[in-house]
Amino acid sequence: MPNPTAVGRLAAVDDPPVPDAQQPPRSGHRLPVDRAVILLGLFILATVLLLGQIHPITTSTAGSSTATTAPVGGGSAPTTAVAPASTTTTAPKPKPTNVPVLVANASGKPGAAAAVTSELQVAGWNVQAPINATANVSTSSVYYVAGQKASATAVAATLHLPPSVVLPYTTAAPVSTIGTAEILVVVAPDLAAGATTTTAAGN
Repeated sequence: MPNPTAVGRLAAVDDPPVPDAQQPPRSGHRLPVDRAVILLGLFILATVLLLGQIHPITTSTAGSSTATTAPVGGGSAPTTAVAPASTTTTAPKPKPTNVPVLVANASGKPGAAAAVTSELQVAGWNVQAPINATANVSTSSVYYVAGQKASATAVAATLHLPPSVVLPYTTAAPVSTIGTAEILVVVAPDLAAGATTTTAAGN
């Protein structure tokens, strides 16, 4: 007959082991959340780049006409556009001097020398009383004594005559004498046409 004590021990040994405590389930829901965060970040970055291409950054400098456009997200270097500057040049007016100027009428038009003399006087030139030339000429001239070429050129400019009519004074000029004058203006029809006659005879 089996020993009851031994049977109880065997029964205790043959008892099935107690199952382990239930393991907590794995956190499988974190992977979809991470993926959603990454996709959201990519969407925001793409939106920023798209807006940068549609609205480029433009900087301007006050007081100038220079504009610089910087592309966003790479691309070619910024381009700079400069508006051309416009300049206006005004010819300087001739400066009158104290050099004595004599006007001789060689146009055949009475009063032409007096009119030119008055025009020079108004412009500030030191004029003498006008005279008649010894002969009529077809082209007006401005003669000068030595050292007075610059002043003679300025006289010609005052009368709207080209520099080519400015010549050194010689006895070939159509006057008997220039007296104390250092510049002689010989009035021909081209200059007399624009002069206002102020006297009726001679000069």
